[in-house]
Amino acid sequence: MPLKSLVVCADDATTLVLRGILEALGVKVELCTTAAEASAKLADTRYDSVILDCESESEATEILRLMRSSSRNSTSLAIAIAGSQNNVHNMFSLGINFVLYKPISEDRAWSSLRAARTLMQRERRLSRRVPVHAKVSLDYSNVENATGTLIDLSEEGSAVQSEKKLPPDCRVYFQFALPGHTSLIRLSGEMVWQDSTGRVGMRFVNVPTSSRRVLRNWLTINAPATVPAAPVVPRPAEKIVKTTPAAGSPPDSALARLRSSPGNRRTQSRHACRLGVDVYRTGVPVPNRCSLTDISSGGCYIETTSPFPSGTRVEIVVRAQDMKLRVQGVVQSVHPGFGMGVQLALKTPQNHEDVQSLIRLLAESNQDTEVSPFHDPWSR
Repeated sequence: MPLKSLVVCADDATTLVLRGILEALGVKVELCTTAAEASAKLADTRYDSVILDCESESEATEILRLMRSSSRNSTSLAIAIAGSQNNVHNMFSLGINFVLYKPISEDRAWSSLRAARTLMQRERRLSRRVPVHAKVSLDYSNVENATGTLIDLSEEGSAVQSEKKLPPDCRVYFQFALPGHTSLIRLSGEMVWQDSTGRVGMRFVNVPTSSRRVLRNWLTINAPATVPAAPVVPRPAEKIVKTTPAAGSPPDSALARLRSSPGNRRTQSRHACRLGVDVYRTGVPVPNRCSLTDISSGGCYIETTSPFPSGTRVEIVVRAQDMKLRVQGVVQSVHPGFGMGVQLALKTPQNHEDVQSLIRLLAESNQDTEVSPFHDPWSR
């Protein structure tokens, strides 16, 4: 089943850019323009991500609240489309995972959505539920050995048919034997939701390593189908579509220069890779060992658990086979715990030639093939 994203936005130019990128990444897209329509879809359908235009911050906040409290979409990735009038700090506190800043351009959105797709795939794998029928014993509050039936299971949680209504926000201790196993699995969990029929959604807490291993092996064997990986694709080489900036917004001069000719549009295509890199803050001699996951003549994406703040000037050192690339750039987009998008500052003809040489090397490797670095232990 492909990844699925709900885009809640009334601006046609913005949805055109987002839909094009998401579909190129192998993500199925559904569109809606109103909060009421979005609420109805969230109640009926599970989405891997929800992209919210925050033009009306109150409506976006309400949609996010409904999303986080629903049984279907409580763990879905939430992405905000924010303007200068929005309180971004408040959005993160409400559960937003990513922010796309207006005006939306393909170059910036591509890096963010590519990172988001990786997280969607990871969450899909963790939350993939397998139907099961097994007796379970529940302990909670002042109740011991309450009986129930396990009706589905994932690495992160389960659904249980309980004979008794559970108190809200309670910690539950339960034990069960999986089909085909005789040994008991003992876990603790938090109740996430409960409906009128007695079904209860549980999120596991502090799963012992041995129990997680048994769960993972059983799920791998009994899963009805694996989640297909989205295709690894280069950036589209056709003309880039960009939303119209608000009055008074400064033009994106660097992108404009890169897009000024058909030749530049051609070299702006992104090439996926997996290379170890050293990233330095400008003026700081200490390297940060990271992974380069795609690159174009205008920018690149670097995976790291500790990305630098937006606006940080950096120097990137890449080694691949018999070449070494050293280039400067500025951090443009930041995804805490995952990575950062960097706009390259190619100041000399040699800088341009070095980047093009690396891109040609990746192109010859068919983009989706890892290029082995030379004396670089951090490639994976």
